[in-house]
Amino acid sequence: MKKKSFLIVLGVCIGTTGFVWGTNDKPLYKNPDAPIENRVEDLLRRMTLQEKVLQLQNKPVGRIDEIERVFGGQSYGCTHEMGQTAEECARIYNELQNYMLTKTRLGIPILTAVEGIQGILQNNSTLFPHAIAQGSTFNPGLIERMTEAAGAEAATMGIHQVLSPVFDIARELRWGRVEETYGEDPYLIAEMGIGFVKGYQKHRITCTPKHFVAHGTPTGGLNCAFVSGGEREFRSMHLYPFARVIKEADPLCIMSCYSAYDGIPVSASPYYMTDVLRDELGFKGYVYSDWGSVDRVMTFHYAASTREEAARLSLIAGVDLDVDSDYETLEQQVKENIIDESYIDKAVRRVLYVKFALGLFDRPYFGDPELVKKVVRSAEHIALAKEIADESAILLENKNNILPLDLSKYKSIAVIGPNSNQTIFGDYAWTTPDTKEGVTLYQGLKEVMKNKVKLQQADGCDWWSQKEENIADAVRIVEQSDLAIVAVGTRSTFLGRGPRYSTAGEGFDLSSLELPGKQMELLKAVKATGKPMVVVFISGKPLVMTWAKENADAVLAQWYAGEQQGRSMADILVGNVNPSGRVNVSFPRSTGNTPCFYNYFPTDRVQRFDRPGTYEEPAGHYIFEHPYALWEFGYGLSYTEFKYTDCNLSDSIFSDRGKLTATIEIENTGKRDGKEVVQLYVRDKISSVATPIKQLKAFKKVSVKAGKKETVTLELPISELALYDARMKHIVEPGEFEIQIGSSSDRIHFNKTIVVK
Repeated sequence: MKKKSFLIVLGVCIGTTGFVWGTNDKPLYKNPDAPIENRVEDLLRRMTLQEKVLQLQNKPVGRIDEIERVFGGQSYGCTHEMGQTAEECARIYNELQNYMLTKTRLGIPILTAVEGIQGILQNNSTLFPHAIAQGSTFNPGLIERMTEAAGAEAATMGIHQVLSPVFDIARELRWGRVEETYGEDPYLIAEMGIGFVKGYQKHRITCTPKHFVAHGTPTGGLNCAFVSGGEREFRSMHLYPFARVIKEADPLCIMSCYSAYDGIPVSASPYYMTDVLRDELGFKGYVYSDWGSVDRVMTFHYAASTREEAARLSLIAGVDLDVDSDYETLEQQVKENIIDESYIDKAVRRVLYVKFALGLFDRPYFGDPELVKKVVRSAEHIALAKEIADESAILLENKNNILPLDLSKYKSIAVIGPNSNQTIFGDYAWTTPDTKEGVTLYQGLKEVMKNKVKLQQADGCDWWSQKEENIADAVRIVEQSDLAIVAVGTRSTFLGRGPRYSTAGEGFDLSSLELPGKQMELLKAVKATGKPMVVVFISGKPLVMTWAKENADAVLAQWYAGEQQGRSMADILVGNVNPSGRVNVSFPRSTGNTPCFYNYFPTDRVQRFDRPGTYEEPAGHYIFEHPYALWEFGYGLSYTEFKYTDCNLSDSIFSDRGKLTATIEIENTGKRDGKEVVQLYVRDKISSVATPIKQLKAFKKVSVKAGKKETVTLELPISELALYDARMKHIVEPGEFEIQIGSSSDRIHFNKTIVVK
């Protein structure tokens, strides 16, 4: 039903083009009233082998004056441009589509693709918060608004496809790409991803959920490394977000991964790319290879001895378009009878289907250079970036309610740390490595405080090296001040624009989860002054913040929060904004305390004689510390307090096809308006195979005014309680399930048991 409704909308748009059909002088594929499948077949039979193979390749466009040289009268499947301004991009794509329509034999339009995980990767586009910050909002509707805004920017540039979102699961914190994920929980990832995809679709832009499949937990945290796991873990965890988004949002493209799961290179696997993706999940679009995923079948996995063999294996597996160059070998392989042309035809059908479904044959000109200045990075979009940043920050500690800051108590504040006067956007943002395009924390505080308080700033140290000679200068500033705000964490920038000294991001993995460089020494030196200290942790992933939890007066986590990150954090610090973000990736107590995700199996941490040790008294599990996370999934404080006053379930006995409705009343007992994230977890009390200690299955973010109550309704289809049994059948086993309602995974306010018969 979702696909049909989407295409009906496209048909309405297509029907306004003014073409009049009914004569025999136009080929069927150019008739907008004909069924898409018929148009695809008509065009396919007219194409030469070379034209078909070119539809399975990506060709970077370059400048306008290079189009003839680059394309030479040929139409390709896809193109990208990720180095020019938004306005120049619009001109390039308009000229390119005109070229495809008028200078190629069959007039086949080309798909235009771009990275769009935190806004469009074209210079001057709005810089929204990164994916990990989107996830910590726990607000899918807000992220749908974000991609609707980013989609409007993309549409003015003539972009048809966005190479996002990322559905990898953040369970390996050493991995540099944690910042691209929504978090550690499959249900949260699915909910955020569905919102993300639907926003772009409002502009007839398809997303490209990635990396299919099971890419985000590489061995040792090293990007590209082998991913271990079995079939049950594959289906229960890694596949879940893709299954949900394909069923509920119907994207027209999926990106394959360049890693191997359980020893099988995914991009060369007919099981993963066809049996599972198409036959089981019902995916109807085309598969776009990740950069290098075809070639790495040979160079990384050694599953092929030549690039020709790597291309052949990937094509047969179900990878339709190679973003690199190995598929250029396919034409000769068909001529030499090494591969049957039917495999080429199957892939071309899928690419053409997407082009027809998006309306490219009937409305090839999406871009409008004249609108770019009005739409791209508009005041409304920048305000939305600020709103998302506001909702993403997480208040982790607030001793003696030092926050929000009472500015009447402070004459001078020291703003310290390598991230205190630097914006950090993370990978896949268009900015240059110096990232001067946004508002830093120091700048934001100056804007907010308006000379009411004297502000002094010093980095104290950088974010990566062992240099510590500037710590003394920072300490002197702190000694002259009444309060220290210390901003520490990681930095990363887009891999394609020459990142320098990155400590996170694609290809920048960590062996230790301690603060890089001399940042811990800086924190300890500031603490030694005796001045109150607020730690602002600005990062692309959790690191070990145990010392800060124990010693700082307050701790705030801000994931890469876009171009308004500094103003957003300043507003939070002074109380103009009440923080409402929640932990979407659990924080480790130490590097060895990983993985530390919340949805573990009972055998993994819960022991009958569990008595965690300390340095003073070593014991077991672990010898010197607790085996649990420092801050658990779903956790986050507010400047107000919420009381859960009542919880009612629609019933206590259900069939496997039923639906549970939970009604929860919460009261804001404080003096500030605030937002609470009500969370519903489930535990299968007795199951034939191991199931997690709890699993998130519903949540809702709600705004509650001071002194008021709100009623929150959460729905849980009983089918969500299904597991893969010993024979890998997906079933809801009869028995008791514990329904847990709370404000985080470790702060449960109501427990009730239901029975499924």
